[in-house]
Amino acid sequence: MKKSRLSAIVIIMIVSVATFLISCTGKDDDLADARELQQKSEAAVTDVACCFSADTLPVETLSQTEIDALLLMREEELMARDVYVYLSGLYSTPVFANISLSEQQHASAIAALLVKYGLDDIAADHQAGVFVNQELQELYNSLIAMGEESITGAFTAGATIEDMDIFDLMQLSEQVDNADILLVFANLTKGSRNHLRSFVAHLLKVGVNYQPQFISQDLFDEIINSPHE
Repeated sequence: MKKSRLSAIVIIMIVSVATFLISCTGKDDDLADARELQQKSEAAVTDVACCFSADTLPVETLSQTEIDALLLMREEELMARDVYVYLSGLYSTPVFANISLSEQQHASAIAALLVKYGLDDIAADHQAGVFVNQELQELYNSLIAMGEESITGAFTAGATIEDMDIFDLMQLSEQVDNADILLVFANLTKGSRNHLRSFVAHLLKVGVNYQPQFISQDLFDEIINSPHE
């Protein structure tokens, strides 16, 4: 991840603030529309159950790049979970609570690989909202601030997280070759695509078109225009 990500987050926060009054005045209607999408967000919870089949694959030599990738994604998935848990306490829309459960599965899948390879867990003593990786810490703080502005900002924060996760997982998958890591990353990417679809659908219900900040517009369109996986 690069510093440009924080710039993207700041731009999104400005857009979120600009839509604050609209989202507040129509909050009841927004929530009613969002509840119609509950089935999609509930389906996302079981997206990555097959990640744990990675344990049946052989142990292979780890490169430093693969170690770094596992440690990054361990905290990145926890960051996503922590943001959604926090937002679920602010808004009654089920999507945040539902997808936070899926993000816990994501984080647990990475933790299982750390155990398998005998690596120290960077998040062994994790406290909600506190991260070793300072860039993730800054992103968490920015996303929480965005989500606190309005439910529109909260949906945008969710879409931003999934946009970033897809980008990171795809980039990292090009740098690793261990079969078990590739399997987990592939399933996490699929889960993030489903989550992105859900948050974008919620945004469309409140009249907001999300613009991808990390993945390409072509890939974003391909994901959004394809069915739930």
